[in-house]
Amino acid sequence: MRRISFAIIAAALASTTAVRADDTGFAYSHTLRKEGGRLCMADHYHSGSGSGRTKAAAQAAAARSWADFTNFEYGSAWARWSVARGKSVRYTKEASGWSADLDARPCRG
Repeated sequence: MRRISFAIIAAALASTTAVRADDTGFAYSHTLRKEGGRLCMADHYHSGSGSGRTKAAAQAAAARSWADFTNFEYGSAWARWSVARGKSVRYTKEASGWSADLDARPCRG
């Protein structure tokens, strides 16, 4: 039983350390605040853009663009579109489908 408990604790610590190790530290140069139990940038937005045959596909491509840049700048702990705050999405109809431009404030997820 002790081996199982130790293994669970070790795995939890390793996963927490891995997330911290991936944090570049640059996010802390911005004003941060707690929102919904997460640490979020108070007034700093990132943008993303993408296109696709449908609005959903265009938004997914734009969200990947947003996450890729956010990951580059702050690390994967901050790069989850699903937990970002202050989201806005704008669509444009194109001949081949849709384009999407979005903005959101990164939150540490």
